[in-house]
Amino acid sequence: MKKLLFGVVAILVVVGGLFGTQQYLATKTGSDASSDKVLNLYNWGDYLDPDLMTKFTEETGYQISYETFDSNEAMYTKIKQGGTSYDLAVPSDYMIQKMKRENLLLPLDHSKLTGLKNYDPRFMNLSFDRGNKYSLPYFWGTLGIIYNDKIVDGKDVQHWDDLWSPKFRNQILLVDSARDALGVALITQHKSVNTKSVADLAAAQAKLEALMPNVKAIIADEIKMYMAQNEAGLAVTYSGEAAEAIDNNPHLHYVVPSEGSNLWFDNIVMPKTAKHKEAAYAFLNFMSEPKNAAQNAEYIGYATPNAKAKALLPKAVRNDPQFYPSNETIKNLQVYDDLGQKWTERYNDAFLEFKMSKR
Repeated sequence: MKKLLFGVVAILVVVGGLFGTQQYLATKTGSDASSDKVLNLYNWGDYLDPDLMTKFTEETGYQISYETFDSNEAMYTKIKQGGTSYDLAVPSDYMIQKMKRENLLLPLDHSKLTGLKNYDPRFMNLSFDRGNKYSLPYFWGTLGIIYNDKIVDGKDVQHWDDLWSPKFRNQILLVDSARDALGVALITQHKSVNTKSVADLAAAQAKLEALMPNVKAIIADEIKMYMAQNEAGLAVTYSGEAAEAIDNNPHLHYVVPSEGSNLWFDNIVMPKTAKHKEAAYAFLNFMSEPKNAAQNAEYIGYATPNAKAKALLPKAVRNDPQFYPSNETIKNLQVYDDLGQKWTERYNDAFLEFKMSKR
C-alpha cells in the first residue's frame, strides 16, 4: 500500500544477464519476463500469498514474475520512465488519480472481468477512479490509533483530540507521513484532508506542533515492532500495521476515531506498456474469486473489498470493528486526492518544519 511501510520480506532473486532486475518468481521454476506465458506483476513486498501465485500458475499456465516497490512514488517513477513492461501494478488511490491524468494507464475492458459482482459497492466507483474505468480494488484500510492497555486506558484514546492530552507526554509514536500527520490535525479542525487552503494548512501545522511534547518518535515501519514490545503507550498508524502488532501482543488495540480519518485503497491497474493482457485479465479474475481473495486477506492481514470473500473469513475477523469499521464510521472517512506537485510540496514542507521543531 500506500500504507505498506514494512520492508520487502519476500526473497529477491537477482536475475542476471540483460534483465538485471530484482524479482522473485511465484513458481518453482524460473520464467522469462518476455515469454507469452508470463505475468509481470509490480507490487508491494509480501503483498500476495505465495501459495496463490503457485495456484494461479497451475490453473492458467501463466508464471508470475513478481517485482516489488516500497512506495507509490518509486512505482510511479519506474513506470513513467519506461523500459520495463509491467502487466499489472498495485498503486494507491491518489496515485491512481495521478497516473490516469498522465496517461500511464490502460482502461479495463469490463466485458473481460468475471468477478465485478463480488465487490462491495461501497468500495467501487470512488472519487479517484469513477466507474472503475482503470482499476479494481485489492485491499483497503484506515489510519487510526493503536494503544497498549497496560499503559493507556482505552477510554482516553477514542478521538484524535485525545492525543493532545498532557497525560501522553513523550508517549506517542507518530507515523512518518506528511499527509497522515497533517490529516489528523486537519480533521480535529473540521477541515478536509485534501484542503488547498493556505490558512487551513498553516492552522493544521500549528496544531501539530502543539502535539510535539507528546511525540516520542516519528518513525515508519518500526511502529509495529515498538508497540509489540511495549516501548510506547500509543501510536498513530495504519490498520494493517496495527493488525500485525496486535498479533504479537494481546494488550494492543486499534481505534478508528468516529469523527473521521483516512480511508485508503490499493487497487490493481494495467500500465499502458502492458504486453501480456490475457495474463493480466486472467489474474484479475483469479483474484476476484472469493476463495482466493479470502485466502489472500488472511495471509496479508488487511481488509478485503471483496464482499463475498469477506463472508468466507473467520467470524472473529469479519466482525472485528477495528479492521472492518461500521458504516457510520466509514461515512466519516476521507480518501486522499492527488494534490498536484505544488500542494504536495507545501504539505511536505509543513511536515518537515514540524519535525524540525522537535528538540
